[in-house]
Amino acid sequence: MAKILVFGHQSPDTDAIGAAIAFSELQQQRGQDTEAVALGKVGEEAQYALDYFNLKAPRVIDKVTDETSDVMLVDHNEFQQSVEDIAQANILSVVDHHRVANFETADPLYYRGEPVGCTSTIILKLYKEADVMPTKAVAGIMLSAIISDTLLFKSPTCTQEDIDAAKELAEIAGVDVDAYGLEMLKAGTNLGNKTADDLLNMDAKSFPMGNKSVRIAQVNTVDVQEVFQRQDELEDAMAKANSKNDYDLFVLLVTNILDSDSELLVIGEPIQMVEDAFNVTVNNHRAFLSGVVSRKKQVVPPLTESFQ
Repeated sequence: MAKILVFGHQSPDTDAIGAAIAFSELQQQRGQDTEAVALGKVGEEAQYALDYFNLKAPRVIDKVTDETSDVMLVDHNEFQQSVEDIAQANILSVVDHHRVANFETADPLYYRGEPVGCTSTIILKLYKEADVMPTKAVAGIMLSAIISDTLLFKSPTCTQEDIDAAKELAEIAGVDVDAYGLEMLKAGTNLGNKTADDLLNMDAKSFPMGNKSVRIAQVNTVDVQEVFQRQDELEDAMAKANSKNDYDLFVLLVTNILDSDSELLVIGEPIQMVEDAFNVTVNNHRAFLSGVVSRKKQVVPPLTESFQ
C-alpha cells in the first residue's frame, strides 16, 4: 500500500510545515504509514524553527498521484491552494482553521475545522484525544507554528486556546515562549537577499471573489520602508504574475510585526473593491491599514464582501 502524504498549502508558512510534520507523526503513532511533504520551498522563519529543533525540512512535491492516491490536508482546504492534482487524490482527512470553500470529495472523510489562530493548536487537541504525547522536537515546531500564525499572540486571530497550547508546547519543547518567539519572527524578516518573486511567493494564497481571481501575499517585516524601496520591482513582478496566472487583482500585505500595522501594495483591477473593503484611498498603488495584521480575519473577509 502506498504511503499517505500529509501536506499544507502552497507557498508554505510555518504552520503549513509544522502542522504537516505534527499530524504525520500523530498518524504514525496510530499505525499509519505517512510522510509529511511540502508544496513549496521552506521559508527562513520555518527553517529557523526546523534547525532549532533539529528537524529535517519535508521534501517538496508538485503532484501526488504519481506516487500515491491517499492524502491528508492540513492548514488549508481550498483546492486552488493545494497540490495541482488534488482533485484526483483521495482526501482522507483535513485539519484546518480557515474558511471552507471550493472543496468537495467523492468519499466521506475526517474533517476537523475550528476557529482558532493556528492549525497546530487543533493538532495538539488531537494528540490529547489520542492520549499521545508529541516529541520535544515536534512540540517545538508546533509551538513555532502558533507563534508565527498569531504573531506572538498579537494577531486578532489569536484565541486563549492558542495561548494555552503554546504554553503547554513550550514546556515540552523546553523553551521560553517570548524569547524564542521573537528570535524566530525576526528570522523570517530577513528580506534583503530575496528577489521580488521570492517576496511575493513567501506566503501567498489565491481566492475566488465574485467572478474575479484575487491573489493575496503577505510579508512580515520590522522595516516596511525596506520593502517599499523596491516598489517598482514588486509592481512589475505582480503585473507579470497577474498576466501569467490570470489573477485579476494582486494584493501584497506588508506587515510590521512590531507596530502591528500593515500597508497594501495593489496591482490589477478592480482597485475600487480594495478601497471599499477597507474604507481607504489607494494612492500610488498603496494604502495604509492601521491595526491590520491578519490576512485570514482582517483582509479576506472584507475583500470578499466587497466583491459580492
